Amino acid sequence: MAKYRHVHTEFWQDPKVLEEMTPEDRYFYLYLLTNPKTSQIGIYSITKKQMAFDLGYSIESINSLMERFLKHHKLVEYNPASREIAIIKWGKYNLTKAGKPMLDCIEKELRQVKDQSLINLVFPYIPNDSIKQLFLRYVNDTSTISGQKEKEKEKEKENNILSGKPDDAASEKDEIPYKLIIDLLNKVAGTKYRHTASKTRTLIKARWSEGNRFDDFKHVILVKCQEWRNSDMDKYLRPETLFGTKFENYRNQKPKGGQSHDRNIHQRPGGKGQGRVITEDDIPY
Repeated sequence: MAKYRHVHTEFWQDPKVLEEMTPEDRYFYLYLLTNPKTSQIGIYSITKKQMAFDLGYSIESINSLMERFLKHHKLVEYNPASREIAIIKWGKYNLTKAGKPMLDCIEKELRQVKDQSLINLVFPYIPNDSIKQLFLRYVNDTSTISGQKEKEKEKEKENNILSGKPDDAASEKDEIPYKLIIDLLNKVAGTKYRHTASKTRTLIKARWSEGNRFDDFKHVILVKCQEWRNSDMDKYLRPETLFGTKFENYRNQKPKGGQSHDRNIHQRPGGKGQGRVITEDDIPY
């Protein structure tokens, strides 16, 4: 295929580009859309070192920009292992028309993608039915694989909660185990909070950055459940209260009686006016 890329004029009218992107963001995004490594499908291999060389930036600047596009703008996904990047909305303007040469090129490039889960991210924004059908074959394949892996991860995390191995759920890089913390709170307090809620994650991250680790969160959850469950304070068994500015005080609070957490003090509701005792079989004390 010809080595040129279209940048639609609507790019400059996109509210996200106009209101959320800095001039540097726009420059970087245009580079990601048009650099020599780009492909017909919006998924291609490129190193951060290559980006830095092409743009005249330092590696640190590229890392900062990539972080913004991954976490804030959510316009790309990058696999550091395979060094592949996916431009999530690539298909909106670049996969609008299809002929046989185009479809042949797309199929060839789809087969060459190492991290095929990236195909799932590009697929929803493809307007052309013929191209969409071609992507769909790979989406179905990767969905099955990804779904199985997700189930395995969920099972492993559940086992970590029940077996008392919370630290194993966090990687060696000391990643924050948001899900493990909220799963523990939900199990002990009988709540249904989501670990993906931005406010909850902000609170946990703030406490984590102060040097607190899973055991500290576990202590706070258990000691406050012991104190507040089945009382007027029950409603405060929530992330906003537990992981807020009083976290340090809660962390230094001893359980009632000054002893270790009793195995039968935590209950969660099983129905109106009823509850089931949470024991060591359920929670790692």
